[in-house]
Order: sequence, then structure tokens, then C-alpha cells
Amino acid sequence: MAVFAVVGAGTAYGIAGMERTDVPGLKTESDGRWTYPTLSKPPLPSGSPQPYAPENKAEAHYADLRALLLPAPEGAVDDKALRGTDGWLATKDFLAEYSDKDERDELRQKLVDAGLRHVAARGWTTQDGTHTRIYLLHFDTAAVVDDLTGKVAPYSGPGYKVRGTEAMVLDNGFAEVPWPGKFSRVAYAESEPYGAEQVRQAYLAAGDVLGVVVQSRKGTAKAVPFQQTVTLQSQLLG
Repeated sequence: MAVFAVVGAGTAYGIAGMERTDVPGLKTESDGRWTYPTLSKPPLPSGSPQPYAPENKAEAHYADLRALLLPAPEGAVDDKALRGTDGWLATKDFLAEYSDKDERDELRQKLVDAGLRHVAARGWTTQDGTHTRIYLLHFDTAAVVDDLTGKVAPYSGPGYKVRGTEAMVLDNGFAEVPWPGKFSRVAYAESEPYGAEQVRQAYLAAGDVLGVVVQSRKGTAKAVPFQQTVTLQSQLLG
């Protein structure tokens, strides 16, 4: 445990102690970056390895999944609907993120077939009206997550339509963002013309966890806070 405390402290510094120019996609004082609390990874059960330690061939997350959720930034209003029961969100509430009933039913069956264990979630709305939702879906193995990610997040476009969207394309802005994670990511942005809101979303195949990040905002969903949010959530999962 003492060893992990040192690791956790180093992680906190690495995430929150970086200069603005060191954080991917963030360059100037007016770039719209949000202020997050100092982050650190939660303690592991005694004797359990980190998810990407050499001895952890399964790339399993042994820490409490609820403690791996990115906290809300300063000044944000908590989305109480995503708190669930004891911090666990019902699968149907996660599926409500998707607009088409037939697609929801299909995705629900895929989650059942993949052996979904539980869902942890958090959401908030910042002062500029950006609504963020983060979901961490826990499965038994990394192989299951890799297979599922290929179905829900192909490079050609998302496999299932998030509510409020029409056409989603790969978010090319992420090509310029250095990636801290040891796992794959796929990010999309709603293409013009879109409705009253624009939506951005990302899927993170993090070992035995599938992370889903969705941001929406009236007018345009800004790229920088989306990149920042996905990057920080990825560091907590890595």
C-alpha cells in the first residue's frame, strides 16, 4: 500500500501539475480549459497490480470503478440523474444515451452477451452550458472490450446513434493530441449541419473497461474541453 501511495501521488502531479502548454491540446490562458481538482488514482486492493503492469496479462482494473470516474470541474453543476444506486447506474439509463429504440435493444443484447458487470457514471453541466456524461462499463476481460469496441465505435462512424445527433464523423482534432493512454480511443464530432446542439463523443477501450464520454452544447461543442476531459479520464484508467 505504501508503494501505491507513492504511485498515486506521482499520478496526481502528472495530471494536475502540468503546465498549460504540456497538456494535450491546451496552449493559451484563453483556450477554454476547465479547472479540475487535483487527481490521483484510488488505492488498489492489497496485492493487486495496476491495469497495465507486466504481470496483469488480463489488463484488469482492480480499483473501485466508481473511484476511477473523472470528477467534475470547478463551478460545474452535478447531473444527479447519473448517480444511480450506490454509484452504480442501471444499464437502461446508460442505453437512454442512444436515440433509436431498435438500436438500444440491439446494444442491450450485445452488452448482455459480452457479460457486462456494472456501469459507473458521472455527469455535469458547466457555466457555458456544456453537458458532459462519462460512463465506465466493466466487463470480465480486455478481449471482450476490444471486440465490443469494434462494433460500437468503428472508424467509419459510431455504430449506434447518440440522441440529438444525425451524422457523426471522426474527430480529426484528436490526431494532433498526444495520447497518454496505453489503449485505443475513437473520437467523433457531429458534422454540420446539426441542430440546436452539437455533440462530441469518445470510446476508450481500457483493458476490461469500456469508457464512453459524451459532450453536448447549444451551438458548438468546444474541442478543447472535450479533448481535456477525454485525456484526463484516460489517464485515470491507464
